[in-house]
Amino acid sequence: MAKANMKGRNAPRVQDAKERIRNFDEVSHGFDDATMVEEANRCLNCKNAPCMGGCPVGIHIPEFISCLKEGDKEGASEVIARSTKLPAICGRVCPQERQCEKYCVRNRAGGAVAIGQLERCVGDYNLTKENVKSAPDPSAPAVAIVGSGPAGLTCAADCLSAGLRVTIFEAFHKAGGVLTYGIPEFRLPKAIVDKEISKLLDMGCEIKLNSVVGRSETIDELKRDYDAIFISSGAGLPQFLHIEGENLNGVMSANEFLTRVNLMKAYKKDSATPIYCGQNVVVVGAGNVAMDAARTAKRLGGDVTIVYRRSRDEIPARAEEVEHAEEEGVKFMLLTNPVSIGGDETGMVNRMTCIKMELGEPDASGRRRPIPVEGSEFDIATDHVIVALGTSPNPLIKKAFPMLSFNPRGTIVADENMFTGVEGIWAGGDVVTGSATVISAMGAGRKAAAQIIKYIGEKKK
Repeated sequence: MAKANMKGRNAPRVQDAKERIRNFDEVSHGFDDATMVEEANRCLNCKNAPCMGGCPVGIHIPEFISCLKEGDKEGASEVIARSTKLPAICGRVCPQERQCEKYCVRNRAGGAVAIGQLERCVGDYNLTKENVKSAPDPSAPAVAIVGSGPAGLTCAADCLSAGLRVTIFEAFHKAGGVLTYGIPEFRLPKAIVDKEISKLLDMGCEIKLNSVVGRSETIDELKRDYDAIFISSGAGLPQFLHIEGENLNGVMSANEFLTRVNLMKAYKKDSATPIYCGQNVVVVGAGNVAMDAARTAKRLGGDVTIVYRRSRDEIPARAEEVEHAEEEGVKFMLLTNPVSIGGDETGMVNRMTCIKMELGEPDASGRRRPIPVEGSEFDIATDHVIVALGTSPNPLIKKAFPMLSFNPRGTIVADENMFTGVEGIWAGGDVVTGSATVISAMGAGRKAAAQIIKYIGEKKK
């Protein structure tokens, strides 16, 4: 076995910050082949593979990296395919620093192996291969999947691989869920999502667009026509601040802002899509969605400030996205919280009143609780406020599936195997957890698929 390369972690190629704020092209260009092999050789091939414990879909990380040490992308692809069918997406958007890379032994010497970048290399290699067309047996059991986001696509891929027939019901006019309408083009090009979805179509998956389960199809119809149902409709209902002035013109959710830009292609220079972007934009929140909204507004010409009530140490967004935002000129106003929003005589937002915060004891999330500093209020001039505080499931889900149990925040109650307690119905992803990561949703899709395959197999006996 070759001796591990003990050099420090390699950085991917990226667009220059001054150039990329003028376009929506992908920021990171990943590794070239030589750097891929060099980074792969930093892996120590640990016997107990602690990195795998941080991967929600259980990718055999040392095994696929061992293939890349020899430049064998095909072998690495076969290893990864046992756990995920979406490596080009995972490699780009997963918060690896809080998952697999967090447990990498190399953190103590030179930095964690760039597992996400290596997975991206394999995913991009897969996209160059021609899809293999196949189709399930027309008499095979059928599975209905509600929602075509990461949980739904993952569940569909595993069910198709097991020989089941799959139909995905998608409410929007384009498949992909948050991968399509939520994550900006510069972070996850839509062509990549389209290629990954095309693989499922070539495996025989049927996708019904503009299908709102509960309206266009009823639960009774799904139960009649399908042997199992997986609900993965996401969490598209935005949360707001509930402060004075939130209904002023120029105040919107990050969901609305990003959906307009992504689905309606407002990022294209020749687009006629109506998209408002102010000159002084304030984004409230510091998660991945907040970073996406801030960096998108920057590309649309705004001077952007992120307002966040905790300190930098508590920022929940991916470290890479925070770094990229700062490089692009996004300003961070930390330990600051909005208390009201003001407007002019036309009803247009023109200011936000904030208060300084200090950190107290940790709360239920494990982060230190922000406490207002009395008498520290001040105003920020702004003509556009974007609220990025998380989301919850659409209330229509309760009406569509009245037999299920729901938590107070509107999420579906499901056990560790994604089972809802109602025979034949599983649920996973943000519709169960609330706003979470793409990879955690994929993990839920895998768990649900395994249980669905087992359930159908037992019914056939």
